[in-house]
Amino acid sequence: MKALVLTGVKQFEIQDLPTPKISPNEVLINTAYAGVCGTDHDLYAGRPGSAAAVPPIVLGHENSGIVEAIGDEVTNVKPGDRVAVDPNIYCGQCEYCLTQRPELCDHLSAVGVTRDGGLAEQFTAPASVVYKLPDNVSLRDAAAIEPVSCGVHGLDLLDLHPYQKALVIGDGFMGQIFAQLLQAYGVHQVDLAGIFDEKLRRNKERFGVTETFNTTREQIPADAYDVVIEAVGLPTTQAQAVAATKKGAQVLMFGVGPQEAHFEMNTYEIYKKQLTIQGSFINPLTFKDAIALVSTGKMNIGGLISHELGLDQVQDFLDGKIEGVSKAVVQVGKVGK
Repeated sequence: MKALVLTGVKQFEIQDLPTPKISPNEVLINTAYAGVCGTDHDLYAGRPGSAAAVPPIVLGHENSGIVEAIGDEVTNVKPGDRVAVDPNIYCGQCEYCLTQRPELCDHLSAVGVTRDGGLAEQFTAPASVVYKLPDNVSLRDAAAIEPVSCGVHGLDLLDLHPYQKALVIGDGFMGQIFAQLLQAYGVHQVDLAGIFDEKLRRNKERFGVTETFNTTREQIPADAYDVVIEAVGLPTTQAQAVAATKKGAQVLMFGVGPQEAHFEMNTYEIYKKQLTIQGSFINPLTFKDAIALVSTGKMNIGGLISHELGLDQVQDFLDGKIEGVSKAVVQVGKVGK
């Protein structure tokens, strides 16, 4: 089978690999699409994502496809099923797994990070992380369900109500996902701050955003929001998130920044406003919710996918040679959409 193999820092090779073998509890999947996200940028550059990727490895943790074969112990899917895959695999035995916090698992592994993923014509995954798709969810859209599930986990950590006024900082794919998710969760006003006029305009005209702010020339209102989602991961935007809060507000620090980065905040302001500042890591047990949101039309992720790439274009994309991308997916296999 053809596979795009990460062989070193910023080094890819298209190789011909043998079909992977499955154990009794695993599924062999013919890849349809694989999404490419910020985590892949980090792994490509030699930085860790949810875990470290050790070359040679096949990336691709946002995957959809068709089941080719199943192990003897698999009962939830069958050959021919259209599926999406939650990449994260938990040990089930550590302190965090045993106290219902599996996302913090001491032995976390992941498809497309610590084991070969979907940037190959076929890959394997434990049946426990393979989800059958409703007929009305395309394989193309299904390659973006994993980031939706990460957003769902972030919102599950917050106390949300319809009366609240929310701000999302960041007009990348995850920021746009959060803008839709907050509306799906019933928040009555959702504003979006970013740096790209076209993305901001589209989210206001097509996806229900109330107000937009281009932070290259506009100020985000201070002391204005009950909920702020920071979806960039830079010290500047993290400080903006705290400054935008009103009393009693919640801030979700979702954006993944450099490991050495820090930002300054006024601790008296956190005390006086009684702020809640919440981190969010991956997507424990939120995949079915994400599929339901896409299937019912509450999330329009297809409208956010701007580019379909081939395996031979992935390196150019990660090197920044393809511009104007909202969300890129890689069409890997010759299967229907």
